[in-house]
Amino acid sequence: MPDTVNALGADLERREGRDKVHGIARYAAEHTPPGCAYAWPVAATVARGEITALDDRAALALPGVITVLSHLNAPRLAEPDDATLAVLQNARVPHRGWYVALVVADSLEAAREGAAAVRVSCAEEPHDVTLRAGHPDAYVPEDSDGTSGEHVRGDAEGAFAAAPVRVDARYRVPPLHNHPMEPHAATAHWQDGRLSVYDSSQGASTVRDVLAGLFGLSKEQVTVVSEHVGGGFGCKGTPRPHVVLAAMAAREIGRPVKLALPRRQLAAVVGHRAPTLHRVRLAAERDGRLTSVIHEVTAHTSRVKEFMETAAAATRVMYASPHGRTTHHAVPLDVPTPSWMRAPGETPGMYALESAMDELALALDIDPVELRLRNDTGTEPDSGRPFSSRHLAECLREGARRFGWSGRDPRPRTRAEGPVLVGSGVAAATYPVIVAPCRASAHAHPDGRFVVRVNATDIGTGARTVLAQVAADALGVPVERVRTEIGSSDLPTAPLAGGSSGTASWGWAVHEACTRLAGRLSEQRGQQLPPEGVGATADTAGSADAGSDYARHAFGAHFAEVGVDTVSGEVRVRRLLGVYAAGRILNPRTARSQFIGAMTMGLGMALTESSTMDGAFGDFAECDLASYHVPAHADVPDIEAHWIEEDDPHLNPMGSKGIGEIGIVGTAAAIGNAVHHATGVRLRELPLTPDRVLNSAL
Repeated sequence: MPDTVNALGADLERREGRDKVHGIARYAAEHTPPGCAYAWPVAATVARGEITALDDRAALALPGVITVLSHLNAPRLAEPDDATLAVLQNARVPHRGWYVALVVADSLEAAREGAAAVRVSCAEEPHDVTLRAGHPDAYVPEDSDGTSGEHVRGDAEGAFAAAPVRVDARYRVPPLHNHPMEPHAATAHWQDGRLSVYDSSQGASTVRDVLAGLFGLSKEQVTVVSEHVGGGFGCKGTPRPHVVLAAMAAREIGRPVKLALPRRQLAAVVGHRAPTLHRVRLAAERDGRLTSVIHEVTAHTSRVKEFMETAAAATRVMYASPHGRTTHHAVPLDVPTPSWMRAPGETPGMYALESAMDELALALDIDPVELRLRNDTGTEPDSGRPFSSRHLAECLREGARRFGWSGRDPRPRTRAEGPVLVGSGVAAATYPVIVAPCRASAHAHPDGRFVVRVNATDIGTGARTVLAQVAADALGVPVERVRTEIGSSDLPTAPLAGGSSGTASWGWAVHEACTRLAGRLSEQRGQQLPPEGVGATADTAGSADAGSDYARHAFGAHFAEVGVDTVSGEVRVRRLLGVYAAGRILNPRTARSQFIGAMTMGLGMALTESSTMDGAFGDFAECDLASYHVPAHADVPDIEAHWIEEDDPHLNPMGSKGIGEIGIVGTAAAIGNAVHHATGVRLRELPLTPDRVLNSAL
């Protein structure tokens, strides 16, 4: 048994792992209250228009069907801040797949049969779902949070024109979908004016607040439980239509209602990574030092709600240059509303920037690692603030050492094994440090046990375990004596699990509560605790990066080796290595799992994952896991994640940075750069599928 008094930094297994393996852990759709009914949604089959008629008579005549809700009879909701939640409120169809009805029945089979029997007629209108550069409706969104809009530093255009070495390249990242293993689901129940919901969500407190507002309730009248969540990657970061529909139906029929969305409908209703078009212009002196960095991004948004994939934001952070400009353009189309997907903005943005840096290295005849080192900086280029810690150079050097980079022949297409061309590539990565307000409580029992309560959400990352480690460290007790209660809005309010901010936000509040509790216990030393024990609570305000004197970011370096089959066009990643500087690593086991999981997701982005928007039909063609290809074990034969020791006193009491997302940020670029090194051909559109490779004049 390890010495778990020194809990932080201990390599502990996840506490809920055994329950998940044994099937004890219960997810949202696995809660079935007595008398539970089942719901199945009806999706619009036009890309844009107005409902002119809805005939539910055949559905209502089926055995087991209880009711059919639509805009004709659904209860009116308060106007939500998020317009994607205004379901069944009017006859408008803003995009294909928008929900137009909900069938509720005694069984899942009856609900599904009833949904197929509902007849919906629409007056179809012309639609536009095609993203293109120079779209007449494109606009620069307001820069409300400092990540979108346009940022200008110096004379970027003039410096670019005057530079002796320039790169001007365009890149395209297609739409991507999160596709968590557990589909979005909710089980809702009303009793004595109170609403209780089991929801698959990354933040039960937010879901509670939104449901209370929609149904005219106080927050105290709503309980949302998200105890176990089978993945989200951002698409469960905000409330989705399923939870509103389940609550609406349960109130209408006076019985609990369960709604689990079919996977084929997820592409249209729970968000996606918007496609992004990039133009990156880099200007440098002949010694490789950047003089101008220009990154322009165009992405689509829906006509329902604005969402901007802030893909140029990371470019403002990465490299020193006296001149720069980053610009975002949003194009409103008749498409489902995009949303967060693991490392939103940074992931597609760094693919473009790091690919361009590789092209610049080739133009300068400078090693790609060395080029990045020459442009390292101790201050954030846009804001001028010093970094609280920035060990990108150490990540690059350590990664190069571990990868064997020094033995690489820099010339493209110089290594072959029969018909397979072999190459290696590198890319850097960054992700901001985000901390949000949180509340937590800690309680000491007379028998020596401790209970920590906070409405954190464990989406498979090991939150229960790490928070117990934070608590044990602050209390100075073995971690086995600490129990964590999470995943219910009845617990102290906490922010969602997203933006790699969970552990920093929740852990800060837990640390403060336990520190206060330790102080109270110290005052009572030598005295027996009262039967009810002793408790303490803490509220932490959090601190957005904009309010800090420092620019706070995690950094990393990715290295990839690929084999490209010149006969089949198939690209295989042979080795993938990531080295990170992410503050103090609180649990090496769960941290490594996060890094490797994100890197694997980045591999999928590079080689297999893509959603195709059908311009005529107005819908995503890939709507299941048979057509949307995510990596399998055979696609990842050798993957390693390492980190360097980093002591940053300007973060939180634990000294930690987020680790859930930085692993994906540079992976696709490293793989793309490796493919160029192998073949000598630059492919600027993802994914790097065999047809694209074969059509590239290989």
